[in-house]
Amino acid sequence: LTKGQARLEDIENLDQRKEMLAADLKEAEENLMAASESLSSRRQAVAAELEQEINGQLLALNFKDARFHADFSGKRGFSPGGTDHPEFLMRANKGQPFLPIARAASGGELSRIMLAFKAVTGAFDHIPTMIFDEIDTGISGVTASIVGEKLKQMAGHRQIICITHLPQIAAFADHHFILVKDSDDETTYTTIQEIGEDEQVVEIARLLGGKNVTPTTLESARELIALSRS
Repeated sequence: LTKGQARLEDIENLDQRKEMLAADLKEAEENLMAASESLSSRRQAVAAELEQEINGQLLALNFKDARFHADFSGKRGFSPGGTDHPEFLMRANKGQPFLPIARAASGGELSRIMLAFKAVTGAFDHIPTMIFDEIDTGISGVTASIVGEKLKQMAGHRQIICITHLPQIAAFADHHFILVKDSDDETTYTTIQEIGEDEQVVEIARLLGGKNVTPTTLESARELIALSRS
């Protein structure tokens, strides 16, 4: 056919082509909806498992009444990720409504929530090294010891690097490095140095007692390290 004949044929069969295209579009939309619903169903099933795992981790991290929830009530139009618009929600205490995590948790709580997520997702994301900076924000005492123990457990499967000012967390480490910031007339610089066992005791004693390292704080540091390794 010449271009003119092909054009004429298109015009004469316009209604038929519109019907065919409309049918193709409808079939494509139905297939897309079926795929999106299948993806959503599988995603919600996995989310239920994630909720259970994270809530278990939160309980282990001394969140007695906190609950994590993956919400799927929000929807959006078709996208490469399906029609779901999931949102991670949390309540920190009984009787409180579920809110977006950033609104429901304090700074210290956010640190533990992140640790709970990493403890769960680290089992399958195959990340060889995790770095935790300010994981000790807003926590102390028993909770700090629990966080230190959780980090120690995670270090059994990957390298954990933790920057902390809490002796309860530092005591669980297998290797200790101290960071020292110095300056001269021109610039400021930071050095890092690995320390041995005796120095570890001294540094943890500093964290316990401040500037004045006494026989009592040294003994407390030794006891804290021994307990972390028992």
